[in-house]
Amino acid sequence: MRLIRFGEPGKEKPGIVHNNVWLDVSAFIDDYNEAFFEADGLKQLEALMLNHHSLPQVDQSIRLGSPVARPSKIICVGLNYVDHCRETNAPIPEEPVIFFKSTTALCGPNDHLIIPLNSEKTDWEVELAFVMSKKASYVSEVDAMNYVAGYCLHNDYSERAFQLERGGQWAKGKGCDSFAPLGPWLVTKDDIEDVNNLSMWLTVNGKTFQQSSTSNLVFKIPFLVHYISQFMTLLPGDIISTGTPPGVGLGIKPDPIYIKPGDQIELGIEGLGTSKQIAVPYHS
Repeated sequence: MRLIRFGEPGKEKPGIVHNNVWLDVSAFIDDYNEAFFEADGLKQLEALMLNHHSLPQVDQSIRLGSPVARPSKIICVGLNYVDHCRETNAPIPEEPVIFFKSTTALCGPNDHLIIPLNSEKTDWEVELAFVMSKKASYVSEVDAMNYVAGYCLHNDYSERAFQLERGGQWAKGKGCDSFAPLGPWLVTKDDIEDVNNLSMWLTVNGKTFQQSSTSNLVFKIPFLVHYISQFMTLLPGDIISTGTPPGVGLGIKPDPIYIKPGDQIELGIEGLGTSKQIAVPYHS
């Protein structure tokens, strides 16, 4: 199944994509939020789809929001592709590097990227994200996929000066408004044959900067669920983003390239759809 949320920011309704038709399920489901996943809402959706002809269609010109309503947390894994470590002159981690993005960074897949006030080093990062289906604490690696609802395309935008030059706090450069466009869809596990072998790409103004595969992940999803759940309780609807491959602006030699107003960033992951953001300057 491919889950969507559609409508204006803050007023999104839940829907589902069936045979490339958008269907409105808001008469039966409140939202794709913690309560939905906790109550095994994916099974309810499966039951609804048995009678999908009765569901109202949605005009596909309507804005898409994040396919997951604001989660309790967005957890990201840094330096999870070997080649990305090398291009940024970072050591390959022996254990996953973990940081948070603010939930206010979450936005729709095609919403504008807002370049923060005083930013000069806003950067792109195509990533595979996954969504938790139930509460997880001290989960074994062998059991871990039972706690995963599905997968999303994510652009982990980063302001490198805020991240690296202002006291070493990654969260400063990761949590700005619009820095977590998610979607277009949440794709359930059964619709992805092999999540460890999906091609992924990102372009800026039509030029390809990132092109890789999830097969190059250092730490894969089952281990990440197991590992992170040793340090905190993961809640239904929580989003975990698995890291970016080589080709970020920071790593370009000899001179890094960063996003400017008017730039168009497009990205995609096989089976998870594509998204496009246009960079605009911050306005109060």
